[in-house]
Amino acid sequence: MIEYVKGTVEELTPTYAVIDCSGLGYRCEISLPTFTAIEGKSQVKLLVHEAIREDAWTLYGFIDERERGLFRLLIGVSGVGAGTARMILSALSATELEAAIINGDHLKLKAVKGIGAKTAQRIIVDLKDKVKPSDDTDMASVIAAGKATSSPAFEESLAALTMLGFQRAHAEKVLKKLYEADPALKVETAIKQALALL
Repeated sequence: MIEYVKGTVEELTPTYAVIDCSGLGYRCEISLPTFTAIEGKSQVKLLVHEAIREDAWTLYGFIDERERGLFRLLIGVSGVGAGTARMILSALSATELEAAIINGDHLKLKAVKGIGAKTAQRIIVDLKDKVKPSDDTDMASVIAAGKATSSPAFEESLAALTMLGFQRAHAEKVLKKLYEADPALKVETAIKQALALL
C-alpha cells in the first residue's frame, strides 16, 4: 500500500498532479486546496489514498492528514464515491466541511455540484459523531463559520458572484471573510466589497 509520494512536480493542474519519484511518475488526483498548497513548488509530499477497482487503479493525493481523513470518511458514506468526495473537498474547505457536518447544515452540502438533498443528509447523519473540529480550529469558531456561511445573504451573494463569472471557491473564500467580520452584511454591500477583493 502506498502511504505517500514525495518528489518533483512534473505536471500540475487543478485536478491532478504528476509526481516524479526517482524516475517513476505517479499521477495523483487532487482537490483544489491541495492544488493551491503545492502550486509553485518543485518538491512536494502528498499523502495517498489508493482506490483499486477491476478496471482502474487511482491514486488520490492530499496535502495533509486532515484532508485525507475527511476524504476517507466521505467515501465511507453510502452513495458517495471518490469523485464526489473530491468535489466536496474542492468546494468546501476542511473547516467549512466540518462546520456543515457538525451544525447539520445540509444546504451547505447540497450546494456542492452533484450532491442531492438525500446524500447531503446521509453525510450529516453518518458523520456527525465521527467528525470533530481539528486542533487548529476550536469548536466555537467552527460553529461560527458554519453560521456565517449558511445565511441566506451569504448564499445570495455567492450565487450573484458565481453568475458574474467568478470561480465559486474563490468567491466563497472572500465572502466568508466578509461575513465572519460582519454577519449582518447586506447582499448588495457584500457583493460590492467582494468585487473589490476578487
